[in-house]
Amino acid sequence: MAGSGVQGVNVGEFTIALEEAARATGPAANEFIEPAAGTLARATANRNHLIFGRRGSGKTSLLQKAKSQMMENRRPNAYIDMEKFKGHAYPDVLISVLIETFENIEGWLSGGAIAPANKKSFWKKLVPQRSPLKRSTASLLSVEINGYVKELHLLLNAYDDAEIQLLQRDENQSDQVSKLDIAAQKGPIKAGFSDSSSSRSLSLDEVHETIRRSKIDSLHRRVISYQKTLRQVVELAGGNGFILLDDMYYIKRASQPEVLDYFHRLFKGTGLWLKVGTIRHRSSWYKNGDPPIGVKLGDDIEEIDLDLTLEKYKTAKRFLLDVTDNVANQAGVDLREIINEGARDRLVLASGGVARDYLSILRKSVAFAIDQSSEKVGVEAVNQGAGEHESSKRDEFHRDVLDGQFELEGELESIKTFCLVTQKKNCFLVEKDLASETYERVKELVDLRLVHSINSRVTVRHRPGRIFEAYMLDISQYTGERKRRNVEIIEFWKRDGSEKLRGASLIYAEVGP
Repeated sequence: MAGSGVQGVNVGEFTIALEEAARATGPAANEFIEPAAGTLARATANRNHLIFGRRGSGKTSLLQKAKSQMMENRRPNAYIDMEKFKGHAYPDVLISVLIETFENIEGWLSGGAIAPANKKSFWKKLVPQRSPLKRSTASLLSVEINGYVKELHLLLNAYDDAEIQLLQRDENQSDQVSKLDIAAQKGPIKAGFSDSSSSRSLSLDEVHETIRRSKIDSLHRRVISYQKTLRQVVELAGGNGFILLDDMYYIKRASQPEVLDYFHRLFKGTGLWLKVGTIRHRSSWYKNGDPPIGVKLGDDIEEIDLDLTLEKYKTAKRFLLDVTDNVANQAGVDLREIINEGARDRLVLASGGVARDYLSILRKSVAFAIDQSSEKVGVEAVNQGAGEHESSKRDEFHRDVLDGQFELEGELESIKTFCLVTQKKNCFLVEKDLASETYERVKELVDLRLVHSINSRVTVRHRPGRIFEAYMLDISQYTGERKRRNVEIIEFWKRDGSEKLRGASLIYAEVGP
């Protein structure tokens, strides 16, 4: 272990370890610590799953871990990062995702399915658990799937709903026979001449037909062919596979049920299962209609919720400490020697229970403590780290929010005014299931990590029989201003703090007084 206190830490190594752990790719890609026991087992079961979680909650890490397990067992898999299709219109977005899915499966057929176990350049840290699959069959399936990809590229680049003129020609033949008789009589000699000739003529009957090309109809007509090939892929592998769609919320919300509907029908009965990572309140997965479109929770697909909110404060703190202890051990650092207990609680609050935010704020806090020649990371260092992390959250806010950005920013400013100016407390209340746009925007701000859920069931004095939800404004929104504004930090995880949440003055939105 390194020397005592934060000044004895190997800063470079520890900082790199924290940065790598905060990413879902690279060396830390296969490091997934379960927020709840059984999460990984559920995610790798033969069932369709919607995996909900805020940015940094571990969705991508979980999907990458599932992909690694599929690769090691030589099972078919496709991992699609949906961010690259941000803003694409339907049905082109569906065609694009389908192209990449087939390209991924073909890549597995020509790679993970047949690569020798001793080919370290391919497997890297993975360890294949089975012998290579039949190369000749994999090759034939690769050719077939490449054909699908070429067709889909042509369809993608064609105009949708285009008017197409078809011309059909029928040839009619007629035969005409003529006979010419010439007779001449000269003197006693009678002479005759007979000539018979024939001619053939062609007439063309043209039929003009107008049709409209529909891209989605073309995709529907190919489902049976696609399914046949996909079943053969699963048969080659001798086991089921996963199609992993990460960050579904990046594509237009109105298009999400359409995409999920097609993929659900396409993979049904093939042995391929959908695993979809997304943010709950920025997603739509089902809409009523005749017929209904999308996937229905509990029937077509199950949910896995990775959001470990501050409502379960002790559980969240234990999980976050497990994550950071794992990183610290790799870097040879004892966290107990460099972070005091008050700073640990403040880190949990500042992160809102999100592992990536916790690691990023910790890295900035350590740097600040070293710069200030502090012996340990304290509350002030964490406040500074949280303040610096705010710019990252703002950048992600503008990247993630395609619609309603102005309204969300306005709601956040309203909440800040209520908490920091009017009540001078970091928490506020909203009546449970309030049917208003305010309630929906608060939920979206939770998913964007600018507001945090701390208690889903609060009874308020002077509001008998009514239930409220408690939220905390993210520390990054007022760090550095607390002393100037005398903002009270309500320690809601403690008994006396929980009692303070019951005050009617904290009500930000309700049905009526």
